[in-house]
Amino acid sequence: MTLEIKNLHVSIEGKEILKGINLTISRGEIHALMGPNGSGKSSLAMTLMGHPNYKIESGEILFEGKNILQMKPHERAKLGLFLAFQYPYAVPGVSVFNFLRTAYTSLKFGGKPDTKKEEFINILEFSKLLSEKMKMLQMDDTFARRYLNEGFSGGEKKKAEILQMAVLKPKVAVIDEADSGADIDSLKIIANGMNKIFEEGNSGILLITHYNRILQHIRPHYVHILVDGQIVKTGDASLADEIEAKGYGEFGELNGK
Repeated sequence: MTLEIKNLHVSIEGKEILKGINLTISRGEIHALMGPNGSGKSSLAMTLMGHPNYKIESGEILFEGKNILQMKPHERAKLGLFLAFQYPYAVPGVSVFNFLRTAYTSLKFGGKPDTKKEEFINILEFSKLLSEKMKMLQMDDTFARRYLNEGFSGGEKKKAEILQMAVLKPKVAVIDEADSGADIDSLKIIANGMNKIFEEGNSGILLITHYNRILQHIRPHYVHILVDGQIVKTGDASLADEIEAKGYGEFGELNGK
């Protein structure tokens, strides 16, 4: 078991938003988390990465057997947990290349390399790696020189998030609304990239989405329906097809709505 969420209750500004989440994600598994607006999907993603605004009332989050509740976001990232944001932040003045090289170096060397030789080798190694991953996502080489998410289209922001995932090779990746703001062509490229990353790295993936359209390109092993802070049903990929046909109405009824 890589990521285990046990009876997780979370509040924000005194309001309970997650009401007893139980979920286990192992490497080599793709889980889709679906649900209507306001059900708590993004709140779960932020909680997993340690956003300080989300207060853990009770429960546990275990990563490879370690309780990570007291860990800071960067410590969770070093363990192998990754979050692709629904609304990625722009970082003016920091290029995609420098941002990703810094993150890559931190994971690979635990910080900056000790010697100039190591740093030089790392630059060559990283440049080759980044070029390969950008080609996989059909990104022009000039993309690496642009400031992170500054002036990016919706599709470019999502590609940049998946590029980070491809470079950093997390053990578990939480992808929040990969289809948000992406047109159909970008969506296919993003989905294809995620499939390749999954096949190469055997990562566990938690793919958060409202809609079934991205799941036509990335078929999950498990689909979970989240309504009002609770997982009300779990099934295989056919459950997402059921949602596409019928909507979330019956799941609201299951949850007493």
